[in-house]
Amino acid sequence: MRKDMTAEEYLQQILSDGMRDDCPVGRTLELLSGKWRTRIIFELCKKPSWRFCELKKAVPRITNTMLTTVLRDLERLGIVGREQFNEIPPHVEYALTEKGRALLPVFFELAKWGDAYLAE
Repeated sequence: MRKDMTAEEYLQQILSDGMRDDCPVGRTLELLSGKWRTRIIFELCKKPSWRFCELKKAVPRITNTMLTTVLRDLERLGIVGREQFNEIPPHVEYALTEKGRALLPVFFELAKWGDAYLAE
């Protein structure tokens, strides 16, 4: 995909070529898929770093096991960074990486769409 491509040109490309395996939209949707990934990324956008228990409180219906699994997946994908502090008491903090912070404009566009099309 060209960097200077317009939305109309992209639509024409999709209509003529179909969805390819290397389609950036498909790959991005796969990265953001799942019940909890986007919510956790969104919460991590709100401040520089989070402890596990803070994230758990911010996403109250998630289990500890699921939160751990999603954070590990996002870390493996390079979206989230994990820093362990060997202090008394020891703790771990999670933060978005540069790659993860680059998703903030995506959330901004979702917010604009929601304001425009979702009735209160």
